[in-house]
Amino acid sequence: MRIERIDVFEGPNVYCLRPTVRMLLDLGPWDRRETIEVPGFNEALLKLLPGLADHHCSRGHPGGFLERLREGTWFGHVVEHVALELQARSGANVRYGRTRRWSGSVFAVVFEHDGPLGGRAAAEAAVEVVRRLLDGRAGEAAQAVERVAEAVRRERLGPSTAAILREARRRGIPVRRLGGSLLELGYGVHRRRVWATVTDRSSAVAVDLACDKALTKEVLRAAGVPVPEGVLVEDESSAVRAFFTLGAPVAVKPAAGNQGRGVAVGLANEAAVRQAYARAREAAAGGPVLVERHVPGHSYRVLVVDGEVVAAARRIPPFVVGDGEATVSELVDRLNADPRRGEGHERSLTRVALDEVALETLARQGLAPDGVPPRGARVWLRDSANLSTGGSAVDATGELHPRVAEACRRAARAVGLDVAGVDIVARTVARPLEETGGAVIEVNACPGLRMHLDPDRGEPRAVARAIVESLFGQGDGRIPIAAVTGTNGKTTVTRLLAHILETDGRVVGTAYTGGVRVAGEQVAEGDTTGPRSARLVLSDPRVQAAVLETARGGILRGGLGFDACDVAVITNIGPDHLGQDGLETVEDVVWVKSLLADVTRRDGWLVLNADDPLAASVAEGRERRVAWVTLGDGRAVARRPGDALACLRDGWLRLETEDGEQPLLLLADVPLARGGALPFQAANALAAAAAAWALGVPAARIAAALRTFGDDANPGRFTVRRAGGVTVIVDYGHNGPAWEAALGAARRLARGQLWGVVGVPGDRRDDLILAAGRVAGRLCDRLVIKEDRDRRGRAPGETAALLRAGARAAGMPEERIEMVPDEVEALRAALQRAADGDAVIVFYEELEPVLGLIDAFAAEGARRPPLAVR
Repeated sequence: MRIERIDVFEGPNVYCLRPTVRMLLDLGPWDRRETIEVPGFNEALLKLLPGLADHHCSRGHPGGFLERLREGTWFGHVVEHVALELQARSGANVRYGRTRRWSGSVFAVVFEHDGPLGGRAAAEAAVEVVRRLLDGRAGEAAQAVERVAEAVRRERLGPSTAAILREARRRGIPVRRLGGSLLELGYGVHRRRVWATVTDRSSAVAVDLACDKALTKEVLRAAGVPVPEGVLVEDESSAVRAFFTLGAPVAVKPAAGNQGRGVAVGLANEAAVRQAYARAREAAAGGPVLVERHVPGHSYRVLVVDGEVVAAARRIPPFVVGDGEATVSELVDRLNADPRRGEGHERSLTRVALDEVALETLARQGLAPDGVPPRGARVWLRDSANLSTGGSAVDATGELHPRVAEACRRAARAVGLDVAGVDIVARTVARPLEETGGAVIEVNACPGLRMHLDPDRGEPRAVARAIVESLFGQGDGRIPIAAVTGTNGKTTVTRLLAHILETDGRVVGTAYTGGVRVAGEQVAEGDTTGPRSARLVLSDPRVQAAVLETARGGILRGGLGFDACDVAVITNIGPDHLGQDGLETVEDVVWVKSLLADVTRRDGWLVLNADDPLAASVAEGRERRVAWVTLGDGRAVARRPGDALACLRDGWLRLETEDGEQPLLLLADVPLARGGALPFQAANALAAAAAAWALGVPAARIAAALRTFGDDANPGRFTVRRAGGVTVIVDYGHNGPAWEAALGAARRLARGQLWGVVGVPGDRRDDLILAAGRVAGRLCDRLVIKEDRDRRGRAPGETAALLRAGARAAGMPEERIEMVPDEVEALRAALQRAADGDAVIVFYEELEPVLGLIDAFAAEGARRPPLAVR
């Protein structure tokens, strides 16, 4: 049993609209064997992972998977459920799984994940668990289970960040975890970033100021906020002098610190001050220490968001209550056994450590860890009430006096924080601080939300909602997104639609075969049609609208880089790429391309080619409005109520909607279609026009943009050049249907012979390469067959030989075919041999060298006499 490959999908994919893992697993000798054939396997599996007994599986009820085990099921299916259970037992909310044969003894095991690291760890561990159990080594299988639990725990978001993520999802705001506790919310111009509770609206000055407790006090004092008197010291003797100056009791803390580390309060003698100074100095990494007059009372945290108080909590230091029998250490163990307590910030409460600070706190009460407190005695384990050191919280939002709330708002404004945790010490917050002798102790720039989300007592507060609302108001953080897919024409439609939107005055981000462009600037090169490129566009804060070419390979290997789109365009669907990535039929290709229809918003539009039955079939069973595209007059297109139509009638490109018919412009005025000589480009123009209309562009601007989009804006897509008396056409077609359209159009441009410089990627199936060769042999007068530099697993000359065989099968004589493997040299050979009036069409792999050679030939002026064709 061996893992061949693991793909982690972070967004919607062909299997599930939630994040999933796909593992290609070779079962080897365990293929076609069932669980009931291995004595004791089911029992050992359920003993190790008893939660499997509750899995529904395809039966749709708890215990469904258990039934499958007892009846006998394949081991790939078992691995799927083990991967889900390994994550679920660590707290992940995952349910979806699916296992299907991929090829031979290899299965595609697909399951939902709650984080990419945990998902990958679950895949690897699930295989190890099943393998160990089959070998009778249950002990080693248990070790694999623990590894996954640790991976999931490490990756899990803290309560504050997780609450913001949940609130964003609840509101339909797109959200993505960039790493650690850093979230990206929204797209394009609405993009915001949040790191825990620090937002991208929090200035560096305000955050740094809040980290400097001494300077913060001066700023607060100047703003009229009551603060305790204090002295900043840099050595122990100065701390002692400050103690005698201020008078007992005092508090000692690092001048720059958080989470209560190194804080000591209520210090009443010189020895305690010296000891507290050493600890504070260590926590401050050798930095200055603050000695303050002790303020008596309870510790309160008030959360201020965007200038408004949204929650308050009274924080209680950790304590245990004696029962007259258990030791302090045993009582602490019971306290930490509370399932709400975990390590660090992973749960609502934090486990209490019996560390040096706790031992000193116990000693002041005359106790040690092995001491037995009397029944009913409250034993404090720390002076600090921070939740990060084991404290708990009681909601106090309803107790807050208006003047206390105003003091907190004033403190947040003075420091300059949009999200601030204002710490107060007072006997009560139900009365003004001036009356109770209370004070603001500090202002925190990254306040934790745990105490407000899940207080030990009192009402939970919707604090994450307040933070998200401060960033987005009532908006959803989205920009218009059009996703374009299909077998041929994707890049042209993407470029043209982006051009229309730019003509409409929008800042557009575009990802297509050839690179990523934002606001007219090229920001990335290459074949950028996958999820990473989409995320690059959507993460750019300049982008007001996005047009994303979305190719088969990117969908299958990485899923989508967006959670939803407003318009999905499917140009056409053909047999290209069969035999790759598990695709065996054109129906499989439809399944992949239709993912875009599944993520189109309910109020969005599908733009489908009515002249292509496979593309048109995507509308079946989907409750989305459709803008149909046809090169006919549209009368034969069956439209549902609310559908639209983009058609060619009486020589005009027209839009028909519920509001009536809108003529756009004459086909003769569309440079892309060369006066109607290129029907496939007319279809692309109609598709882009329909998508632009669906995105709210007025018809007049659509027409204006179509008039100004020519070869320069669409390089490499039936680009026409002149080299002396020869017409040269450059096109990216790489399959039979694309060649059929391009060669038919090229034939109309040739006054003499049509030369084809042809080659296809080597990863296509033999029958598809032969079919492409037949198209070239039928429509060209002469062929120069080349090979791509990347042969994609083929032997040298193998792909070219198949093309040659196809051309010969179409009736092309041997003497009209030449084999020149290098692309540039193949084009050079055709240009040297072509006569005035001939046309040469090259289906390129790399555009720039091809254009460079054509320009060189054009610049030569006088050309060599034609040579005989070998």
